[in-house]
Amino acid sequence: MKPPITRYARSDDVCIAYQVTGDGPVDVIWAPGTMSHLDMDWENPRRAMFFEKFSQFCRLIRFDKRGTGLSDRPTKMATLEERTDDIRAVMDAVGLRAAHIFGVSEGGSMASMFAAMYPERTLSLMIWGAQAKWVNTPDHPWGQTLAEYAEMLRQINDDWPSVEYVTGAGAGLGKDADPVLIETTLRYMRAAASPSAVHAYEEMNALIDTRPILPTIKAQTLVMNRTGDPVAVCAAARDMASRIPGATFKEYPGASHSAMLDDMDVVLSDIQEFITGERPPESAERVLATVMFSDIVGSTDRAVQMGDAAWSGVLRGYYGIVRRALAKYRGREANVAGDGFLATFDGPARGVRCALELTRAVRELGLEIRAGVHIGECEIIGDDVGGVAVHTGARIMAEASPSEVLASGTIKDLVAGSGLTFADRGEHALKGVPGSWRLFAAT
Repeated sequence: MKPPITRYARSDDVCIAYQVTGDGPVDVIWAPGTMSHLDMDWENPRRAMFFEKFSQFCRLIRFDKRGTGLSDRPTKMATLEERTDDIRAVMDAVGLRAAHIFGVSEGGSMASMFAAMYPERTLSLMIWGAQAKWVNTPDHPWGQTLAEYAEMLRQINDDWPSVEYVTGAGAGLGKDADPVLIETTLRYMRAAASPSAVHAYEEMNALIDTRPILPTIKAQTLVMNRTGDPVAVCAAARDMASRIPGATFKEYPGASHSAMLDDMDVVLSDIQEFITGERPPESAERVLATVMFSDIVGSTDRAVQMGDAAWSGVLRGYYGIVRRALAKYRGREANVAGDGFLATFDGPARGVRCALELTRAVRELGLEIRAGVHIGECEIIGDDVGGVAVHTGARIMAEASPSEVLASGTIKDLVAGSGLTFADRGEHALKGVPGSWRLFAAT
């Protein structure tokens, strides 16, 4: 999807940036968490895929609230009431009398207040990863303690953004998050908000308690949360749902704050069914994955020279080297055809590092391999994978020289900060793949 045009709504004397995607029959307003950046959302493949899929069944209107992203950044940070009014301003700018309101994380507090204040403008309320109150108190035994919250504020002042904030109670990626995803999120947060803005918002978030208004919400409501969310405790989200008359609560597996994991199709199907009454037909599971192709250079000539028995022994040694490397880098063997391997990884840097290690390791067998690495949406077919991303990865490998690991430009951009280096190999036309592709040799 081509990134949409950014437009601006006027909320009092502040300009609020918003973008509209999709042309479905219903309108959904996406209220973001503590910080967001509309343009950078499209630079992250997983976030872009999520919003593309979301926009297939509705018109999705996303905005950066005041003080963050592309919106005005006034010196005085907005109260929860003022932030909530940004929703109204965006709806007015788009020309919406009413819409479905979707609040994420701290945006769940904004969305709840909007639904309570403007029942006539709220067709339904959806909340992902939120608590009615963000700190732990005697009458609310979930969330950070006041001491933990104070420590988080200190870290924001001294080291914004920190890995602790990104993996823990700030962004909630989880302690086992891919290092490249952590680095990507750090860059996103630096662009999305300044340290003083985040400190001010987080300081005010500690004072939020929406419990008194939740019973007044009249809209049909869906509250969603992951079981091990490190930001919004699942039990707290369930408690919040219980305070909204008739609300439905859905729990999803995972130890992350994000809805944009490999099960995003399930999450989005539940959302689509909630707001339209129709669930999309079941289709093949599709996930975002890094694909790595490798094969042995000159394998046919070597097999003829060595004979079948000797070549079979070499292949067994080769298979062992590949599978040990896959285990080390959390790769999943998807397909083996002779000397060709197709594997998938849950992080682009792991795929590149695995390919580089293989080019070195197979030399002990007197072999050379070529490898290609790409990332994109893949279709899960049993233990195998398919789709355009897989086809593209195979064509990238075919362009590689002996002992070379070629990567797409997408891979290169996503592993920035990982320590991997790349040499530009120029533009290539990949057989059967539209467009021109700039490829890079990894080292």
